[in-house]
Amino acid sequence: MGQKKAGAVCPGRRENCMRIIGIVPGAKLFGSEDLYADQYLFVNGYPKRILANGGTPVGILSSDGYAAEDSLSLCDAFVFCGGARFYPYHFQVMEYAAKSGKPVLGICLGMQLLLEQGREVRPCPGLGVIRGTVDRIPTQSKLPHIGWNSLRFFHHSPLFRGLDEGAYVYFVHSFSAQDTDPAQVIAVTDYGPAVTAAVSSGNFYGTQFHPEKSGEVGLTILRNFAGLNC
Repeated sequence: MGQKKAGAVCPGRRENCMRIIGIVPGAKLFGSEDLYADQYLFVNGYPKRILANGGTPVGILSSDGYAAEDSLSLCDAFVFCGGARFYPYHFQVMEYAAKSGKPVLGICLGMQLLLEQGREVRPCPGLGVIRGTVDRIPTQSKLPHIGWNSLRFFHHSPLFRGLDEGAYVYFVHSFSAQDTDPAQVIAVTDYGPAVTAAVSSGNFYGTQFHPEKSGEVGLTILRNFAGLNC
């Protein structure tokens, strides 16, 4: 797939609609001594896939606990990457998106942040955009769940435009969204029990799986996200 040049018109979008996607890494802040693995993921993973699908990636970073307001206003949408942890400024970006109505895609841990509460180490509040909690997957299968699983779609979503039921995507996780509102669950997979694979509410979308690791299916999802509101 060819990389689109800045200012190019993307198929099916309004003329001059070029999405600027703010990428919020699920990693320590730049300059931290143990950042290297997460920095590699940030630099070599999400941005090139967003570029290949009609978007312009912009890193949303913080060195003082807050993201710069002008960097937020510059962006048309935000992607919260999967990663090891989240920081207070991530909530600042989420709150900005909630007020502005700009689309948000939370990936893996980024999706889990959208829920009301996480219980991975101790009870911690989430953003509460999606009803439910994050807890260990109640399965007899091996954890972490690593590998390819098929999707079952619960509700129509623009995120999955062009995909067939049973499309395979790549998962890496031990925890999942539970006690959710069925109206907010747009896809599930099976790993012993049914596991919530994707959610949405308003301008917020979340995938427990990793689109950036999911081949052509994942590229389609990122392309669909980049085209939201265009």
